[in-house]
Amino acid sequence: MARIKWRGGEIKGHLDIFVSDNEDEDDGKIRKWQEVLIHGDPEGLRTFAKLLIKIADLNQEQETETELPVGAREHYHLRPNWELGKSSVETIVGRLDAKGTGLFYDRYLAKDDKKDAIKALQKYIDEQH
Repeated sequence: MARIKWRGGEIKGHLDIFVSDNEDEDDGKIRKWQEVLIHGDPEGLRTFAKLLIKIADLNQEQETETELPVGAREHYHLRPNWELGKSSVETIVGRLDAKGTGLFYDRYLAKDDKKDAIKALQKYIDEQH
């Protein structure tokens, strides 16, 4: 696949991406968490999906060193009032794997496999009761 040429405004329709800060109290324990909410009309969601597929399908190894240096990752900025609604936060979507090495960045922690996740969930439930 050829290099993606970004001109801005690739998202058609309406798309809103924002972070929700949440807090809940249970038996005196306060639990805080964040959620990223992505909402759009059909056209906005479809063009967002197409953008994600283009990024995923891009062969980073075929990019020249000038276009994408070894160790870099293809990414795209979604900006409020340009690709996103005015109520959105700037969002960067991109590849986790680096060109030339395939390495993920240091802060990434892989999800647990399903068996480990089920055990962790059961432990959490048991601790709550």
